[in-house]
Amino acid sequence: MANKTPNAITAADALKLDRQLCFALHSTSLAMTKVYRKLLAPLGLTYPQYLVMLVLWEQDGLTVSQIGEHLFLDSATLTPLLKRLETAELVARTRAAQDERQVVITLTRAGKALKTKAARVPQQVLCATALDIQHAGPLKAQLEALRQQLHQHLPD
Repeated sequence: MANKTPNAITAADALKLDRQLCFALHSTSLAMTKVYRKLLAPLGLTYPQYLVMLVLWEQDGLTVSQIGEHLFLDSATLTPLLKRLETAELVARTRAAQDERQVVITLTRAGKALKTKAARVPQQVLCATALDIQHAGPLKAQLEALRQQLHQHLPD
């Protein structure tokens, strides 16, 4: 009889979908995005646009690359998103005076005003998760630590 430890899993078991951490994260992310889609529709924002607005509400007048650093996105992904926010008159895009290769993103009056309307979104999302703040904080910290660990293993 083979010596099997109680926690050992077979190669076949390791490839089952319900054992995949990546799928648990992916499917949870999809569900979270659906919640945000419903909450952000009245604001006229998509989830990625909301993330950009969160960054700018925190610190206005950032370059595209600075926004990308905050959101872990490259400029090729951000540029079309920023153009749509500009068309919606929520942000303005201007060339930096000191380096015309850089584009600075600033909030318009409407973009600043939208912050007040968006103020309830975080609490509504927390309610949708059925987590209290004592559990949400540590979960968020674990996910951030996981993200940092994974970034250390990305190719340069």
